[in-house]
Amino acid sequence: MKTSKLSIVGLFCISALLGLANCAPAGGNAGEGKFKAGTYTGKAPGKNGDVTVEVTLTSDAIKEVKVTDHQETAGIADPAIEKVPGEIVEAQSLNVDLVSGATITSQAIVDASKAALESAGVDVNTLGDGAAAASSGENVPVTYTAGTYTGESTGYNGPVKLDVTFTEDGISEIAVNESVETDHVGTVAYDILFDEIKQANGSGVDVVSGATFTSLAVKNAVNAAAEQAKASDLDGFKKNTVKHEAGAPIDETFDVVVVGAGGAGMAAAAQAAQLGNTVCVIEKNAEIGGNTLVSGGQYQSVMPYLVWDPKDPDAETGVGYDGNTYNKVKENINTLDELRLIANWSEEPFDEAYYKDHEFVAGDTAELSKHGVHEEYLQTLKDLKKEINEYLKWADAKIKAGANDVTLFSTLNLHIFQTYYGGLRPTADMSEWIYGDYDLVSQFITDGQDLKPWLEEQGAKFIEDTQPTLIGALWYRENEFAGAEIDGVEYPGRWGTYFMAPYTTLTKTSSTASDNKVMLRTTAESLIVDGGKVTGVSGKMYDGTEVTVHANKGVILTTGGFAANIDMVLENNQYWDSAYLTKSTKTTNRSSMQGDGIKMGEGAGADTTGLNFTQLMPISWVDNGNLAFGAGNYAVWINPTTGKRFVDETSERDVLSLAEFRNGMEVNGTKGVFVEIYNKEQLMPAPMQLAEGDYEGRYYRVKIAELGDLFKKIGVEADPEVVRKTIEDYDAAVIAGAKIEEFPDVKKTAANRTIGNCEKDENGKYIADTYDLDGAELTVRLMAPSTHHTMGGLKVDVDRHVLDEKGNKIEGLYAAGEVTGGIHGGNRLGGNAIVEIFVSGRTAAKAVTEDNK
Repeated sequence: MKTSKLSIVGLFCISALLGLANCAPAGGNAGEGKFKAGTYTGKAPGKNGDVTVEVTLTSDAIKEVKVTDHQETAGIADPAIEKVPGEIVEAQSLNVDLVSGATITSQAIVDASKAALESAGVDVNTLGDGAAAASSGENVPVTYTAGTYTGESTGYNGPVKLDVTFTEDGISEIAVNESVETDHVGTVAYDILFDEIKQANGSGVDVVSGATFTSLAVKNAVNAAAEQAKASDLDGFKKNTVKHEAGAPIDETFDVVVVGAGGAGMAAAAQAAQLGNTVCVIEKNAEIGGNTLVSGGQYQSVMPYLVWDPKDPDAETGVGYDGNTYNKVKENINTLDELRLIANWSEEPFDEAYYKDHEFVAGDTAELSKHGVHEEYLQTLKDLKKEINEYLKWADAKIKAGANDVTLFSTLNLHIFQTYYGGLRPTADMSEWIYGDYDLVSQFITDGQDLKPWLEEQGAKFIEDTQPTLIGALWYRENEFAGAEIDGVEYPGRWGTYFMAPYTTLTKTSSTASDNKVMLRTTAESLIVDGGKVTGVSGKMYDGTEVTVHANKGVILTTGGFAANIDMVLENNQYWDSAYLTKSTKTTNRSSMQGDGIKMGEGAGADTTGLNFTQLMPISWVDNGNLAFGAGNYAVWINPTTGKRFVDETSERDVLSLAEFRNGMEVNGTKGVFVEIYNKEQLMPAPMQLAEGDYEGRYYRVKIAELGDLFKKIGVEADPEVVRKTIEDYDAAVIAGAKIEEFPDVKKTAANRTIGNCEKDENGKYIADTYDLDGAELTVRLMAPSTHHTMGGLKVDVDRHVLDEKGNKIEGLYAAGEVTGGIHGGNRLGGNAIVEIFVSGRTAAKAVTEDNK
């Protein structure tokens, strides 16, 4: 009988998963005394990243608690870092008060201290107050003044208010009074924690993975309500918990196993199911959606029916995929300058040697165009030039006849070539150049043409008559999501378009729906490798239940990137100056984006590429790093010291971020903070529209005469009169139809509106004498760069087979989405992520099926 060798490729040891050092045995202590003397380390998630704590124990006391590493915001977190460790030592307990205004950091210190103590074998329930319950391991009884009380805390996006109804000896109801947490990201914590808090009669329950900040807000708000209800033992209340006990091990088999339920994962799962495969999706968070749910959500892909058609150049309308007729999209004639530049791009081989003696300036396309093209992209450039020249011949005749805008030019070749040069970057020491693999780039852009019809067939909806732009996109070819309608039920936003549609296919409408499964709150820890072939995944559920899922055909890794793992970003970084990219840099990503899939793949022998490049998002909120959304074509970005524009606001994302670092100010440890100003009447897609009123520290609504008072309030040194002059000069250029290089201070590509109010005539031209800046309501936003997208990842081929260091396929292993590298080069264009992750997910599913025929 032939015996195959079975091995488990591990991701982390269990101590690493817990974030611990000094992995002392759990249970009793060696020798005499209360504790095992020594210094122990623990980690827990804070507001901006992990907080690391060292706890020093003598044989009978907690001697010292010290925060050794963190990325929390200076000034805001300082009181917690200074106060909480000392209070733990003084109380000899973890039952200490959280610092108002820094509750998340405070809780992180407590949780990290708990992890350190547990690594020393300490039963933390026996510490300090609450020992009566701890001796038996049971929750303490707590009584209240019956009634409903409102508790408040701060979540990820803002205030969380809860109405908590107490009986004399328990909690009967918890309801959300006010919340701005992200749907299906933070809000998933509510139902889970509300049930567990009621069961526990206390708030000592575990946080929900992927919704840490919302979980902490729930616990703190419930604590505040309990205090109002005069809880008889508030410390005991804060400890009372629900103990999760591991169930019987799960061991199941499917055709395809998908690890990660973001956009790439759900696309792969739905496509695999459509092809007749049984599918299991493993997701560490409490809900599907991944990082896609906190992204902008638009995707880049030209809609041929909305743009210029050389076969019918004067056409004003086109017929969409749905059979309806739509007006063609118009573009300002100034955007044609970018097309003229490409039409004159050098066709010589790319000259790296030139940049050894000359500074490479990211975003300086005019200079870059003089120095050639890589051979793989030469034919695309030649074909694109033919398309552009034919278009310009037509457009120039229209402009000569008085047109102020013309039908938008947009082709697949333009998208491919802009993805190439928008991602062409050198390392900081100029030792290596990176750009997108031609076959991978061409594939996701070409196959992206089928994405909208595929999703719409499953119930997704899009806005069909527009091709807008967004930050760092370089062109007008975005597609805006509009939810989904499935079986007569409306599902709004990204959730509907990108998740309810494929989820319904996976679980309800495909031929294998009844056999498919989504395992939430389950962490994949290792790949199962049998005779050199990946045959499954092992992991654990949130309650400790061990999970083994076998794959008859293949495993697809879709775990996303590692932008939330700042240590991994810094370790690999070869692009950003260390003065700019630091441990205090925030992220737009969910905390679960730690690079798990990359490490799992490497453990199975996978090669990686491009890990040294990380994209920063230039429009992130100062306070928490969240994506602020928007585009640069309607706004001016102001240097907070000089009051002048400092960058072409429509540039690539790394260009914008670098300019912010060089021109911005520092606010509470956040570098690169700048001021954005635009007309309040500027409309953005509904999910991105700002709420009315001000949001302290983020955005404000003012008239130009009120800028001085606002600047004093938010610490901006710029002279408001200089800012007024900057805006007036900029608006004058917009009204006059200035060319790119004619804008004051800094060039501007594709400016599409004034900051002040100004009417237009019937031809769409501004009427100069109607201009009014004083009467305009302005939106002023404070933003800065945050880590957003990691360019590198597992090396794959066009079918998304994962490759080893010799370029060979690892049998049974596939990858899609941000966990892979080689696609976007050193900088990703805005909107390219969504289309790439969905296309690559579907591609991987097709390859798994084809490989097993």
